[in-house]
Amino acid sequence: MERFKNKVAVITGGAKGIGSRIAQRFQSEGAIVEIIDKEAGPWYVGDIGKKEVLEEFASYIIKRHGKVNILVNNAPPLMKGINDCSWDEFLYSMKVGVAAPFYLSKLFQEYFPNGSSIVNISSSRDRMSEPQTESYSAAKGGISALTHSLAMTLAPKVRVNSISPGWIETLGIEASKEDNLQHPVGRIGQPDDIASMVLYLCSDEAGFITGENIAIDGGMTHQMIYHGDNGWYLKR
Repeated sequence: MERFKNKVAVITGGAKGIGSRIAQRFQSEGAIVEIIDKEAGPWYVGDIGKKEVLEEFASYIIKRHGKVNILVNNAPPLMKGINDCSWDEFLYSMKVGVAAPFYLSKLFQEYFPNGSSIVNISSSRDRMSEPQTESYSAAKGGISALTHSLAMTLAPKVRVNSISPGWIETLGIEASKEDNLQHPVGRIGQPDDIASMVLYLCSDEAGFITGENIAIDGGMTHQMIYHGDNGWYLKR
């Protein structure tokens, strides 16, 4: 299939993990893929937590292609908790997780053709948390809210949606039986589970979907867990 032939797809944090798989899938369907990541490699290297980097990157993309059909805001924010997260670290997490997606959308606004799509990668942590994860959870909650706001502002030219992944294995570590059973579908997630939804949301088949946040978590956030039930025991 070449659903995205000659379309320009920009992906932040695309060097590895979920972002890398999204990039590969778009390329396999004919898209021209541009990646920005802090990690050195054959892509645009830069820190999207810096305003000047975003401006330079946007200028590079427009000069090179003249348009952006797809923007995937995937780069992950810093995860630190209230006990050890400094003021500057918390603000940096907000810059990467919320301000950068906002600013890239703003910089590309005039260059989105009709029928363009933005997909923001949020997290199931936009609705649930572990202790000491405030900077990450706050940023993910922020991008979920930013999604429906941008969807209204950029309509009808651009559709804007977000995905909230649950537990996605990106390091090649085999999950335990207990980890798998924590998910009603019986397994933890894989990057392709997220990439498939990203491509769907950017396709014509999803032309009536905008402003949505879609949880892809194997049902984990819906499963009620009680001490002693289904083999689960609280340990402290």
